[in-house]
Amino acid sequence: MVTSAQDILSPAAPPPEAFTDPDAAIVRLQELYRLSTQFLSEHFSDAMENGRPASRIRAFYPEIRLTISTFELTDSRLSFGHVAEPGVYSTTITRPDLFANYLRQQIKLLIQNHDQPVVIDMSHTPMPVHFAVADDPSVSVPQEGAIGFSLRDVFDVPDLATTNDDIVNGDGYVYPDGSTPLAPFTAQRVDYSLARLAHYTATSAEHFQNFVLFTNYQFYVEEFEAYARKVLADPESGYTAFVATGNQVIHGPDDPLRPPPKMPQMPTYHLKRADGSGITLVNIGVGPSNAKTATDHIAVLRPHAWLMVGHCAGLRNSQRLGDFVLAHAYLREDKVLDDDLPVWVPIPPLAEMQVALEGAVADVTELEGYDLKRIMRTGTVASFDNRNWELRDQRGPVQRLSQSRAVALDMESATIAANGFRFRVPYGTLLCVSDKPLHGELKLPGMASSFYKTQVSRHLMIGIRAMERLSEMPLERLHSRKLRSFEETAFL
Repeated sequence: MVTSAQDILSPAAPPPEAFTDPDAAIVRLQELYRLSTQFLSEHFSDAMENGRPASRIRAFYPEIRLTISTFELTDSRLSFGHVAEPGVYSTTITRPDLFANYLRQQIKLLIQNHDQPVVIDMSHTPMPVHFAVADDPSVSVPQEGAIGFSLRDVFDVPDLATTNDDIVNGDGYVYPDGSTPLAPFTAQRVDYSLARLAHYTATSAEHFQNFVLFTNYQFYVEEFEAYARKVLADPESGYTAFVATGNQVIHGPDDPLRPPPKMPQMPTYHLKRADGSGITLVNIGVGPSNAKTATDHIAVLRPHAWLMVGHCAGLRNSQRLGDFVLAHAYLREDKVLDDDLPVWVPIPPLAEMQVALEGAVADVTELEGYDLKRIMRTGTVASFDNRNWELRDQRGPVQRLSQSRAVALDMESATIAANGFRFRVPYGTLLCVSDKPLHGELKLPGMASSFYKTQVSRHLMIGIRAMERLSEMPLERLHSRKLRSFEETAFL
């Protein structure tokens, strides 16, 4: 450890080193990350026991840096894994243990495509003490107000100015040292979201799988658990565990799960595979704000796809309760993303997602081609921010719904799709018609129970089957160039 002229105590780090072996680069990232977190944890524990330290305590995130000096073209078939022009590119890294597979893939592509090493070093970005001690069970954090000094006077705390989304929003962000972002999120932004995920979902980030289902009803959770127990009984299924709220893990079909003492805001469940290609189900509840919150934070995990499977209002007289709606466009009146992604930005349908969903509907319903039209409409889905829009003057909303050719209305789908577009995460929507307010068909209690009993299981199975189809697809096909702009980070 060394003390600077400003009386700042920091860990002594090894010098920067160039790597052409992705595995060796990840080992160094893990060493540097461990060095910083252990340093902060030890000094935090000492400060809690012995009082304010004499020096300011500071440690840093590790970073990856790449320098390119040529315009030579790389394999442009991939949407990621390369940079477009000469320059210095960098990104800070957190939790290299959690992101090891992701980092291995991204670093390997950079080295292959540019025939240049990556340099691993400590960055100049301080690591907030909150994030350093979060996953250290040996650290005891006192109650608020019990610390005898101001924490920010001694340790670095989260800096909201650096946890924004300038990079993913395409604002032309450049780091203070002049380097260009190599990845879509900074380390501090990732750490912030990992902490939020643990709070909102009551499950740890390491349990999240690469394929994420969002729903707005608890009924789907119950069916998901039943399906999980069924496939855990089959050794050939490829699924290895089921994780419920509170990080409860079961490996067998008859293993018990305890009801949590308190449900989190967004109960989340994970049907795991060893390689992470399993399925996560998040009950986001009702409303676009919840949908944005969930996707804002899950995006840092770089999932391969996410899909909305919820209920909607059918807008066509020819629709019946229980019919499906496959979204191919979105009327965005949810408003929560207007500052990050203006409404004039089109949210296109993604062929890979649409084909997987239509194929899954055919698998589960045993209907094909023209016969699918009996139970499924493809069209525009409108998402409103007002759940009770029917109680106001309907002339404005109804006119817009008619002009947009919308076939269904909900509160979450456009948000999930738009944030998928914004974060470069493949997205899709398959909704189930549960009422028809424009035609006076509202659910009565008896109708609701019958509808849920017969439709929820089939709807969820379609979502699961779609995700299983996508998991069989090569990553480079799923993460197509449709989601990438002409100025993109090399990392996916």
